[in-house]
Amino acid sequence: MPVQIGQKRQADFNDPIGMLSDCHRRIEDFLAALLALARRQKGGTLDDGARASLASALEYFRHSGPRHTADEEESLFPRMQNSEAGAEALRSIEALHADHVVADRAHAEIDTLGTRWLHDGQLSEGDAARMAGLLEELSGLYEHHIGVEDREVFPTAARVLTADHIASIGEEMARRRGVRRAPTR
Repeated sequence: MPVQIGQKRQADFNDPIGMLSDCHRRIEDFLAALLALARRQKGGTLDDGARASLASALEYFRHSGPRHTADEEESLFPRMQNSEAGAEALRSIEALHADHVVADRAHAEIDTLGTRWLHDGQLSEGDAARMAGLLEELSGLYEHHIGVEDREVFPTAARVLTADHIASIGEEMARRRGVRRAPTR
């Protein structure tokens, strides 16, 4: 992605909560691209640009999506549950976990359909409708899910987690991505 003057700087592993929020913007962008493609092409033949867009979105959700979910489920949420906001956070976290399960299932089916589309060059009418429907449902789920995380969970985490917790989350996120970095504590 090209750098634009005035563009917000992306967070790094020293700001893992900011990284999680930045990832939400990428999720929204890739999901919007998939949904637009599904609506416009309706399973029909893909030109080179549409093919590249589909392939990169599928690749993003195949690899980056599970890391993002692990960042939340394995690093952020457990620390929040053990913080002073534990009981309050638990209600939101349980609902967010359920969303992750639903989203993972939808992404698996979208990946299967999208891969078939790339391989065969088109989708049947039924498969095209199924893919568009899944993407519509996923868009609604993410709109709510990301809203809860960005407006409630992440600000609470920034308020209640210690600097050591934040540093540990950043280190775990870096490890999930195979990035070696010096501890910042």
